[in-house]
Amino acid sequence: MRAGVALLAVALLLSGCDYFGDRPDSAMAFPEANRPVAPTVATRWDDEDVRDRLGEADDVMDQSDIRAGMTVADIGAGDGYYTVRLASRVGANGRVLAQDILPNVIERLGDRIARERLENVSIRLGAADDPRLPANSFDRVLMVHMYHEIAEPYAFLWRLWPALRSGGQVIVVDGNRPIANHGTPLSLLICEFQAVGYRPVAFVDKPNAGGYLVRFARAEHRPAPTAIRACK
Repeated sequence: MRAGVALLAVALLLSGCDYFGDRPDSAMAFPEANRPVAPTVATRWDDEDVRDRLGEADDVMDQSDIRAGMTVADIGAGDGYYTVRLASRVGANGRVLAQDILPNVIERLGDRIARERLENVSIRLGAADDPRLPANSFDRVLMVHMYHEIAEPYAFLWRLWPALRSGGQVIVVDGNRPIANHGTPLSLLICEFQAVGYRPVAFVDKPNAGGYLVRFARAEHRPAPTAIRACK
């Protein structure tokens, strides 16, 4: 049964934004994204030792101002490269919630968390249109090289908005290239976030990674779903 659910979830992702012709009922109040959706080709895209030698995670966490004692969500956590390093950064007084939308990935990540005895980490199964995060809970929400895989960005970001604490931020790292090439054009990223009630507060060019890091805070208001206008 579990294998069947996992295969269905993979198929839904690979189908792009059409969901075999039907969007989730829970997304119907929001505009459909006027863009393609990149398929998930792997949950682990490079050797972790290589990434550490390049200082990837430390650089992203430094640029995101992630500190001891914070509560951080790792969206699209995959095999947990950032999850385990966030757990070390926030320390015993901080918390990390690792989220993914594939049941088999969550199961594998849970095994790793238990094996490495990461007592300040919990996991959660999300959905294509809802991260399913508790309200008023996070200082930082990290989305690394996965934004282009979100099939329902307006519903997803709108439902993410309440999860931020006062002063909380969403951090997006992605490639500044077409979605078909597993990136998100910077102008499109900013447009979609602004459409749902966020404002960009910091930008870091990351040419060695082929892209950027952008920090978003909540704007003063979040529009009603029917008032959101899809970006061109």
